Amino acid sequence: MAASMALNLDNLPSDPLLLILSFLDFRDLVSCSLVSRRLNELTGHNPLWKGLCQKHWLLTEADKAQRGQSWKELFREFYADLGHYINHYTTLKKAWDDLKSYLGQKCPRMIASLKEGAKEEELDAIEAQIGCKLPNDYRCSYRIHNGQKLVVPGLMGSMALSNHYRSEDLLDIETAAGGFQQRKGMRQCLPLTFCFHTGLSQYMALESTEGRVRNEIFYHCPDQLAQDPSAIDMFITGSSFTEWFTSYVQNVVTGEYPIIRDQIFRYVHDKKCVATTGDITVSVSTSFLPELSSVHPPHFFFTYRIRIEMARSALPESACQLDSRYWKITNANGNVEEVRGPGVVGEFPVMTPGKVHEYASCTTFSTTSEYMEGHYTFHRLKNKEEVFDISIPRFHMVCPPFRESIVRSSSVSEVSVASFHDDNSSDTDDYEEGELREVYLLQNENLRGSEFGVLYGPAWSGLCAQVLHLSGLHWKLH
Repeated sequence: MAASMALNLDNLPSDPLLLILSFLDFRDLVSCSLVSRRLNELTGHNPLWKGLCQKHWLLTEADKAQRGQSWKELFREFYADLGHYINHYTTLKKAWDDLKSYLGQKCPRMIASLKEGAKEEELDAIEAQIGCKLPNDYRCSYRIHNGQKLVVPGLMGSMALSNHYRSEDLLDIETAAGGFQQRKGMRQCLPLTFCFHTGLSQYMALESTEGRVRNEIFYHCPDQLAQDPSAIDMFITGSSFTEWFTSYVQNVVTGEYPIIRDQIFRYVHDKKCVATTGDITVSVSTSFLPELSSVHPPHFFFTYRIRIEMARSALPESACQLDSRYWKITNANGNVEEVRGPGVVGEFPVMTPGKVHEYASCTTFSTTSEYMEGHYTFHRLKNKEEVFDISIPRFHMVCPPFRESIVRSSSVSEVSVASFHDDNSSDTDDYEEGELREVYLLQNENLRGSEFGVLYGPAWSGLCAQVLHLSGLHWKLH
């Protein structure tokens, strides 16, 4: 019976067998090659391996021509080197390729800061150094690119508001290992990013400990009301490296995060946040600033960017000037605050056909979400008596998910918690630069200035001291 089946298999034409084999993955193809001499011969068919090379390694005809190898040889070579990451490689390599292609057109200098991929033995050495296993998807990404050089602007997004500036670099593995955390409250956490100006980092939990979930990514946020300094809350930014990185890339390459002055700005624009009144359209995008926010006390800091545009088709006599703004602010508890004021951030823009005016402002909440809406009041340049309102669409601001520290002391500082639960919020269009600097320093004196030495250790503190000095910031390092 077996001999008859083997004979029938040998007599079958090649084309239908190759078609069947084309549906198999590489593991099944290798298994088939061990069944018989005929299948061994057919499973070596080059087009079969071409499809697998394209599927798993994203290789092209140009790659094959450059290397001068058969498709099967190429697959074998890549599998020997990167086979551990075959479940992650395609997703991450595509994300990197898409990001580089997009940035190559929009801000090429950022591409120049990327480092070549790390070697397998280098990643093994880092694991031995920190005493923790690195997630496979993280290792896979760092085989493709080992982060970036410490430059400004950083690859992982920027934010600028008056005198406040943030730009996050994607750390290379060696620098990240220097900031690996072993102290209570941040044990087994590896920094992924770093900002020169604020000291802000996003961390990845390498173990499920102290209330964290393994592989999740977060901004750390010290609990200012706890007596225990190891009480650190977390703003969660990703459940795994792959999810964190690919969602970021998607936002960049689709234009969700705008490129402004050769930098990626992490503003989020809801396509529904657009309102047109007559010839003028107003649209809004928002961003959460974790470095100016805290869970305890509840203080959530947002910036919003507003674009005001007059249609090109508008008549010249439609030219107008903004006089004042009105905001209606509703928090998560349903409490409403109304704010009126002259101009926007001290300006009174004149709108003419085709003109665009953009500005950024900020607001703080004591609840995890709020929304704002309102209108601008304009007058016609030809007739100052003609006054009219332009709608500002409703836009929501919601802080990212956060997790409270499990080591938080039951007793808090003597500062009254009630004072931090004031339901009133206000926009900061009226802040002058000096006032915003004051707000920034007050919010950050307990959060940023003294953290570098504690979090990173002497070597990392030395690096931070150097870059902060070069940036013109003189935080005290403990």
